[in-house]
Amino acid sequence: MSGRAVFLDRDDTIIRDRHYLADPDGVELMPGAAEAIRLLNRHHIPAIVVTNQSGIARGLFDEHRLELIHQRLTELLAAHNAVLDAIYYCPHHPHGSVERYSIACTCRKPEPGLLMKAARDFGLDLAGCYMVGDKPEDMETIRRVRGKGVLIEGESTEQTEPAGHDHRMQNLFEAVQWILKDMKE
Repeated sequence: MSGRAVFLDRDDTIIRDRHYLADPDGVELMPGAAEAIRLLNRHHIPAIVVTNQSGIARGLFDEHRLELIHQRLTELLAAHNAVLDAIYYCPHHPHGSVERYSIACTCRKPEPGLLMKAARDFGLDLAGCYMVGDKPEDMETIRRVRGKGVLIEGESTEQTEPAGHDHRMQNLFEAVQWILKDMKE
C-alpha cells in the first residue's frame, strides 16, 4: 500500500495519558494497542506516532527523558511483536517557560508539520493517509492534509461529534480494523 500510512496520537490512543508523563515506568499500553500496531505491521502499513509534548516547553521534562519514554514504549510493543515505524513529536508551546521551545510553530497539532515531515521521510501521499487520536486536534490535523481521521472514544471526546469524513471508534484496534477495510474499498 505504497504512499499510505496510519498516524497515531500517543496519549490515550497507544498509551494511557499520565498528564505530562515524565517517568518511563509510567508507560502503560492501552488495551488492544499492540495488537492494532501489529496488524498494521502485517499489512506493511507504516504506523507513525505524531504527538504534542508541550511538557518540554513547560520545563516539566527534557528531550532526553522523552526519548527514554519512547524507548520504553518501543520495548513494550516489541514484547507483543509490534513495531512503530517512526515517532515524531512537537516539543513547543507558545506559552512555555523554556525559551527555546516557547514558540508558535508549524509542528504542533493541529498544524500539519509533523505529518508533512513524515510524508517527506516516507514518500507518503497525505490524502491517502489516516490519523487515529482521541482529540479534535488530531482530526483537524489530518483534515488539513485531506486524509481521514478516526476519533477514539475517551474523556476528551465525550462532547465531540466527528465531522465530515471522520469516524468514531471505541479503541485503536477497532480503528485499525476499520481503516484496513476502508483501504480496500
